[in-house]
Amino acid sequence: MDEIIRAISGDGFVSISVISSKGIAERARNVHGSTPVVTAALGRTLAAASIIGSTLKKPGATLTVRINGGGPAGTILVVSDDEGNVRGFVQNPAAEAPNLSPGKLNVGGVVGKDGMLSVIRDFGEKEPYTGASELVSGEIAEDFAAYFAKSEQIPSACAFGVLVDKDWSVIAAGGYVMQLLPGATDDVISAVESNVTATGAVTGILRDGGAEMLLESAMSGLSPRILERSAVEYRCTCNRERFLAAVLSLDKGELDDMRDKGEPVEARCQFCEAAYVFGVDEIV
Repeated sequence: MDEIIRAISGDGFVSISVISSKGIAERARNVHGSTPVVTAALGRTLAAASIIGSTLKKPGATLTVRINGGGPAGTILVVSDDEGNVRGFVQNPAAEAPNLSPGKLNVGGVVGKDGMLSVIRDFGEKEPYTGASELVSGEIAEDFAAYFAKSEQIPSACAFGVLVDKDWSVIAAGGYVMQLLPGATDDVISAVESNVTATGAVTGILRDGGAEMLLESAMSGLSPRILERSAVEYRCTCNRERFLAAVLSLDKGELDDMRDKGEPVEARCQFCEAAYVFGVDEIV
């Protein structure tokens, strides 16, 4: 089961959200038929968006993450609901990039770093809140840490990973966002830095012990207290009525052309590949 665990240090100066998201990443891979390196890029973005989205805490609120670094994968778009359930799309799921080393996927190479990471929070009131920052490496975790520092002024340590098997299936996925809260001392900061270094890559820990083991490693010596656990999943919200409304909103000339051809119209969801077919009599 995919889940998010949220915790705080015993002294109240460090918060952490840890996610185990193997099911989410594997569902995304199956939907898009992505290469291992694109699965890693999309899976890391899905994990990050799920953690941030789960903090919205307003029913119906959504969070949208958009990344485009100029790499061969093109745009990565991920949407989360207020509970952390996510869906995602990548412009070119067949993109490739040479491995950094044997077994080390080159996520930064497929994403690129000449571009922006944007985060849009929509609470259904007035204008959505948008924050953005330039990409640092295209490796996703470093880019989210830079986003938190620049757009939200929150010192953060982020780590995300996706471990892919030889058959391209996902073995493990997830990561964490750890943030310093007001009043954190130099000793606390040093402890966090040491833990981040000692924890290293997250996928091995997630594979062997899940989100709780990753939390224990990242918060070692900080007496973490679990505040909340919640299940999350890859969840698309598309439906036939919504797609019909989108078709009917097209330019009158396009609709006339569709009716004149006398053939059914198919619309396909970019997030889950569900296909909706509408008869000519519905396009009125």
